[in-house]
Amino acid sequence: MSTPTSQKALALVSKFGEFIIQNFPVPRPGPGQILVKIKSTSINPIDWKIQKYGFFIEEFPAILGCDIAGDIEVVGEGVTQWAKGDRVFFEATFKNEEASFQQYTIGNAVTAARIPDNISYDQAASIPATLTCAYIGLFNKEPHGLGFEAPTTVAGKGTYSDTPLVVLGGPSSVGQYAIQLAKLVGFSPVITTAAAKHNNYLKSLGADYVLDRNLSTPALSVEISKLTDKPIKAVYDAISSKETQQMGHDILASGGKLCIVVNPAVNVAEDKKLVFVIGILNLPHNIGLLTDMYTALSQWVEAGLIKPNKVEVLPGGLAGIKEGLKMLENDQVSGLKLVAHPQETL
Repeated sequence: MSTPTSQKALALVSKFGEFIIQNFPVPRPGPGQILVKIKSTSINPIDWKIQKYGFFIEEFPAILGCDIAGDIEVVGEGVTQWAKGDRVFFEATFKNEEASFQQYTIGNAVTAARIPDNISYDQAASIPATLTCAYIGLFNKEPHGLGFEAPTTVAGKGTYSDTPLVVLGGPSSVGQYAIQLAKLVGFSPVITTAAAKHNNYLKSLGADYVLDRNLSTPALSVEISKLTDKPIKAVYDAISSKETQQMGHDILASGGKLCIVVNPAVNVAEDKKLVFVIGILNLPHNIGLLTDMYTALSQWVEAGLIKPNKVEVLPGGLAGIKEGLKMLENDQVSGLKLVAHPQETL
């Protein structure tokens, strides 16, 4: 069957506007690219925030969506590592032809990973964007990340066995991957915060200790001191509200670094540092690090070193995304990713 020339996409029709299903042309891959038939896409907070606050996007109608899992339909010139029918997953970019709220999309061959047989399309779609955010935050060099050695390097394996790491907001998608990556390079102990219902699951991902997310900052510091006699030199704040940023800052020892994932909302002491992560694949300071990550990612997932998020499927194909975005905005989602099946769109 030949590749169609037209497809359905969920488009943001204007700044602060509505999401509407429209027809768009199916893009064609250029050199080094692949065209993928999207079987599953997950949704992220950035998607509703773009609609509500009007940032990042200036050309409309705009197709959003960051996470892609599907089958390769066409390979571009020079692509030899992939073939039609291969199952792949990867992160989208903020371009219509490369976004995920549509039935077909373009990706770069070198930043795609094979979907191993032990996970589904839905599980694969839960990984890319939030893993990117966690990975960049931990392993990119300052000022873009905390500067630890990545697990793709020899130095990154087991180097941090005597170094504690605190992850605020472990049940969040970013938090779950930060915990797993910390375990992968040997941080010990890995300490996170969560509601009690998430304790066992987060420990299965690699957290050594799970502390009550409702603890005050002084109480949290006391509990951490019972778990390690090492100074806390790194905190990954996967929530990054004003309150958690302040907490992360305050539990740091002198010389420590706080990683946040939204705009800074805390005054930083002279003896501490703040790292603001922008987890976008194709930024010049990210792309090299992430190309190396994607080379290893399929093996990590297949071996269970990186586990996908729990998922919940939204009904109605692309149409279901609108309700899912409302759920995210209203803070009705915890410990899982919402995914949609673009091919089921009526």
